[in-house]
Amino acid sequence: MDPDSTAWYSVAPAAPEPSDACRDCGALPTAQIRVRAHAGLLLVMRDQTLDGPYCATCGNARIRAMTTRTLWQGWWNPLSLVLGAPLTLCQNWSSYRQLRRLPPPVPVPGRQQTSLGRPVLRRPQAYVALLPLITATWLITSAVTH
Repeated sequence: MDPDSTAWYSVAPAAPEPSDACRDCGALPTAQIRVRAHAGLLLVMRDQTLDGPYCATCGNARIRAMTTRTLWQGWWNPLSLVLGAPLTLCQNWSSYRQLRRLPPPVPVPGRQQTSLGRPVLRRPQAYVALLPLITATWLITSAVTH
């Protein structure tokens, strides 16, 4: 064989990732979780769901981002105020609890984990949820007391 030809040597293909590797970074161990975001617009509601195995770092980053989105977009519809946003937040809390039980992930060389960012309560958007909640409390209190 000609030493200059590419057939002279073979390159081993990259090993496939296990099916339970983190969907973002490929790390192990993972948990099969569902992360949700809910947007309650004035007349309609919109939900976003991410399913998959996530390591603790990438899963927490997704939960923080989608929970923050729910806190500032999830309350602007009456049905969202009562059901949509609270259920979404409870489901994300359940996913968070699953991730807390995992040991620290073992990163895969050449792949980067999702940045955690700031905790939810240190993001200004999270406090937008107080506006509709205070308004709803005020309306209910006014209706009961008058």
